[in-house]
Amino acid sequence: ALLLDEWRNDMNEEIGAINNILSTTPAGNRRDAGGKAQAVRMWIRSVLHKIIQYKVQHQNLLNEAAATLQVASPNDVVLENVLPFLELPSYTFE
Repeated sequence: ALLLDEWRNDMNEEIGAINNILSTTPAGNRRDAGGKAQAVRMWIRSVLHKIIQYKVQHQNLLNEAAATLQVASPNDVVLENVLPFLELPSYTFE
């Protein structure tokens, strides 16, 4: 639970950072998109990078837990009844 709290707090901080970034970034004009557009793009990349990083960490934890369950339980019970409820959906971020 501590790890999930850490992930949530980090993501909340990252999501909240856009307000600080935009408040100090010039807007630009009609010919120049300005810094705000670039700042938003960089912020989105940062958020997506963290989501992917935490998803990988989550999958690693699931794999460790599954290995422990497989030692304690018959293999088919774990694979058919437990893992499908724990895995995250496979979204792609482009």
